[in-house]
Amino acid sequence: MGRTLAGLRALAIICGLLLLGGCAKDVPYPVLEQRYAAESSRYMDLAGGVRAHYRDEGPRGAPAIVLIHGFSASLHAWEPWVARLSPDYRTISLDLPGHGLTRTHSGYERSVEGDVAVVDELARRLGARRFVIAGNSMGGGVSLAYTLAHPDRVRGLVLVDSAGWPDAKGDRPPLAFVLLANPVGRALLRNLDPRPLAEPGLKAAYGDPALVTPELVDRYVDFARAPGRRALLTSGRRGRPIGDPAAFGRIAVPTLVMHGGADTIIPVAAARGFAGAIPGARLVVYPDVAHVPMEQIPDRTAADLRAFLADLPD
Repeated sequence: MGRTLAGLRALAIICGLLLLGGCAKDVPYPVLEQRYAAESSRYMDLAGGVRAHYRDEGPRGAPAIVLIHGFSASLHAWEPWVARLSPDYRTISLDLPGHGLTRTHSGYERSVEGDVAVVDELARRLGARRFVIAGNSMGGGVSLAYTLAHPDRVRGLVLVDSAGWPDAKGDRPPLAFVLLANPVGRALLRNLDPRPLAEPGLKAAYGDPALVTPELVDRYVDFARAPGRRALLTSGRRGRPIGDPAAFGRIAVPTLVMHGGADTIIPVAAARGFAGAIPGARLVVYPDVAHVPMEQIPDRTAADLRAFLADLPD
């Protein structure tokens, strides 16, 4: 009965959004690339029909950091860190399948295991033999899964408001996340104009409304209308859940857990859970900061990351 009511609520919400915004056509990738690719943007054809968009910046001989964005975001989320770290570190950021400028075939279904495979193939082909992996939100879950699958490849793990802790649900998740948790919502979101959902969701994530500029909203909306968004909407249908505190206890690499104390999407209790489960993990909580500290307070978070990196063994 509860699931039925949830499905009816999701259907009612989507019907209202359809009346407000209607359906949206795809934005072709050449148009998106013209708008959002940078001089440093590169593309690589990977297994499974994935054409990955990535940026590889900083000195090639410097220690490498691989940066994994969150759900519905893109590598643009890491630009504040890249600007502060790339003078001294090799920073590799990428768009996961279903996100940003990374293309997939029409039947592609994304999963955590698939994301781990994409990160691994890209890093290997770029010659990054061992690296620090950092992830925000969903990207934190991917980073956890990567570390568990390839411990010999990881020098350090950085979790930024990370997903993956069991039953870590915020008190006010964005409406888009509520709809994505429902099969009716996922089916209809494939053709729904994302703009009515974008601004409220971004304000919940960023905490400070001043950071949610028209340009930021436009970028998220445009990427949500990319042809590959259908892969994004399959999230959660394949693969095993990440949340396994017993497995986290087997992580032996140095770990930094960073979390916004005012995050309403993933509660700070999840960060405390990770810090308690991963041996020797450091925990830094930023009061009055929401879900994306690397964008909200880039100077402070980049400084904390630098201190962590400086202490890593060779």
